[in-house]
Amino acid sequence: MTAAVSVVPVVSSEWTKFWSVRATWWTLIAGAALMAFYSAVSAIAQRYDSEDPMGANTIALGGGFYLTQFAVIALATLFVTSEYTGGGIRSTLLWTPVRSRVVLAKAAVLLPVLFVYGVALSVSGMALAGLVKDGHGLPTSFAGALTTAVGMGGYFASLGLLCTGVGWALRSAAGTLVVVIVALVPLPLIVASLGLPGWVPYFPGIAGVNAMVEAGQPNPITQAAAPYAPWVGLLICAVWTAVALVAGTAVLRRRDA
Repeated sequence: MTAAVSVVPVVSSEWTKFWSVRATWWTLIAGAALMAFYSAVSAIAQRYDSEDPMGANTIALGGGFYLTQFAVIALATLFVTSEYTGGGIRSTLLWTPVRSRVVLAKAAVLLPVLFVYGVALSVSGMALAGLVKDGHGLPTSFAGALTTAVGMGGYFASLGLLCTGVGWALRSAAGTLVVVIVALVPLPLIVASLGLPGWVPYFPGIAGVNAMVEAGQPNPITQAAAPYAPWVGLLICAVWTAVALVAGTAVLRRRDA
């Protein structure tokens, strides 16, 4: 109980730092704009291209994976690495000597924000796509929309914490961006090209997409049905996140600020 109470002021401080930086607002706005752009353009394409019909939930999923997730990566990465760039990490660690509490506090701030952000963007993307495509393409069931919304929220939250873990370990925005983006996109493609396609669904990006698709339905990125249920996709993402956070916390404890 004492440890939990002692974390509360640290979370409060991190919450204030998070929302007091302009980069936070601009990144969130940019992610929303990217989702709106992708949803509108893809929905317009549905009105004129009947060869590849899609539902509004699939369109929103594509917007999240192809564009908006990179805003999430940037936001979460800067939340950690900007402390090192500006030298603020020294003050942070002086005020909170127990370094694991700093990691926990930043995670506690990002987790609900990015979950709500993912759900809100998926819902708005689906609404916009449905309005613009005006009955063209495929219909979206309530179950499909709910799976996409909850899956995107969970994926964005997990992805954000994954970035903070890598950020604590590398202390570099550029290094964190490279590592995370490679793990999400190029690495699964390389693994598949090496004759190991069965491993692809267990990388965080592909698992995150599988979490947004109803069980038995094809993943629109890989075109293959997931070998597990949507909740398992979120569990796989959580495992990647936990490993990154443990590694980042270990590095933070052992190295000087």
